Amino acid sequence: DHDSHDHGHGDEELLAEGKPLIANRPIQIIVASGILFAAGHILEFLSFNSTIVTLVFMCAAIIAGYEIAGMAYNSLVKRHTVGPAMLMCIACVASFIIGHPEEGAAVTFLYYIAEFLEDYAEHRAKRSIKSLVEIAPETARVKVGDSEVEKNVDDVNIGDIVIVKPGDKVPLDGNVISGSSSINQASITGESVPVHKEVGDEVFSGTVNEDGYFEMVVTKKAKDSVISKIVTLVKRSQLNRSETESLVEKVAKYYTPVMMVAAFCVAVIPPALLGQPLVDWVYKALSLLVISCPCAFLISTPVGMVSAITSATRNGVLIKGSTYVEEMKDIKAVIFDKTGTLTEGKLELSEIEVLSDSVSEEEVVKIAASLEHESSHPIAQAIVNYALMNDIGFEEIDDFKNVPGKGIIGVIEGEQYYAANESLIEGSSFEISNDDVNKFSAEGKTIIFVGNSKELLAIITVSDKIRDNAAEVISDLNNQGVQTVMLTGDNKLAAHNVADQIGIKYVYSNLMPEDKLNLLDTIRNKFGDVAMVGDGINDAPALARSNIGIAMGAAGSDVAIETADVALMQDDISKLPYLFSLSRKTMSIIKQNITVAIAVKLLCVV
Repeated sequence: DHDSHDHGHGDEELLAEGKPLIANRPIQIIVASGILFAAGHILEFLSFNSTIVTLVFMCAAIIAGYEIAGMAYNSLVKRHTVGPAMLMCIACVASFIIGHPEEGAAVTFLYYIAEFLEDYAEHRAKRSIKSLVEIAPETARVKVGDSEVEKNVDDVNIGDIVIVKPGDKVPLDGNVISGSSSINQASITGESVPVHKEVGDEVFSGTVNEDGYFEMVVTKKAKDSVISKIVTLVKRSQLNRSETESLVEKVAKYYTPVMMVAAFCVAVIPPALLGQPLVDWVYKALSLLVISCPCAFLISTPVGMVSAITSATRNGVLIKGSTYVEEMKDIKAVIFDKTGTLTEGKLELSEIEVLSDSVSEEEVVKIAASLEHESSHPIAQAIVNYALMNDIGFEEIDDFKNVPGKGIIGVIEGEQYYAANESLIEGSSFEISNDDVNKFSAEGKTIIFVGNSKELLAIITVSDKIRDNAAEVISDLNNQGVQTVMLTGDNKLAAHNVADQIGIKYVYSNLMPEDKLNLLDTIRNKFGDVAMVGDGINDAPALARSNIGIAMGAAGSDVAIETADVALMQDDISKLPYLFSLSRKTMSIIKQNITVAIAVKLLCVV
């Protein structure tokens, strides 16, 4: 029934950015109707002429009710359903006829506010697509002969040669044809460690070139790039996000026609069969419509929802709309992204294995940190941070040289050293057993070799730290009967290593964004409704497609936070079990509200 929220805002922004709040039409309607509603009560209290009071209430009702009437008309004509908006309109008119104008004004004013709150939640979701489009660069340096020309990415053709300098974003999808570099692909694959690319490797638009210079041949037009695909996937997923009918809509769908038929019977049957005065019974039928107006439960629900959402916000969880509170209780499986969700997404130095008697552990760190000190690479940052935390100083470096995708060479106090993923000094002995290397790789760790011109001195490993409370959260969810699944762009070894440590049952690795979407649908068919927890741009389509998308707030990308239905602001996944219990509690209270509201109405009618 969501097309009915089309509040006549058309395609314009519900609340335009950069404008004062009062400049937005919905806010103007709420304020104007509210002022007139209050004025009517004040005039009534001061015993003003009843016609003037009625006119004031009528203006309040017309201002707020104009769009509600439009919604009632649309649902009747376009979808042939009698929705809650229709009953609101009839009750409003009826209350003016039977001489209770304040009821009519109250009904439309409160209903408009409830609808506005719901629309606002939807409007926020649509903003996510805007921030996605901004990830891909708009221009590319195209090689023409010996010179370079800056062109708009849409004007670059397949087969053109594009130049990418250190620090640039890759403008289009293509293959490297000369040069090499480390590329941060977090925006596409979510991997925390930059990937080394050399001639023949594929690079994606929107990823960041960390340190090398390379030239690439364009293989896809801008509109077909992976990042454009993600934008399209997000758009499509938001459109076909499961449109669950909210509990209230289900109740209203049957309640409204029943009450209208009852009112019609009250107006017609006694005068027709028993010869009673028609005017009296029409008045009673109108009174019945006013009493039966579903205001109480239509408004008690948003109030229950808003208090649940507020309570969640105080606990550092942003829920973007009431339907998500409701859907949360039906979730059968939770899908986790690995990097930045189950792990912290920040590399840390995990161990140092000294292989030579000529150096101590502290000296190894000093050499590696001094070499890496100038680099912005995440692995370098992990080593430098470790040195800073342990009060290990840096040495002066001469002849500093960055070998893209391999590592760094430099001279410290006259001796040449390297920190890299292989030996960078010819003639330096490099004796390391494959078993050692495989052991670290199997644990999902990244290896840096530190050596000098004679020998390999040490192995340093860095890894992404698993969140402290991850295992506890997973076991809590498993105990609640919720299945846990991990989807990641990372390699199989790293993925299984994390899953085994924290107890996740199902693991899928080496995935691109569209693979995550296909798997999500498979998991939904197997278990039922799914929630997705992620933090990267690459998680956005899956966050949009899942029944509930949950983003890691502070660590997450803007796109993930905007696309998700729920954001965890302190990056605290221990809030997940809390979310599920909040949902169950809120829904049981709302069911009580609806039951009591209908029971009271039946008593009044009797």
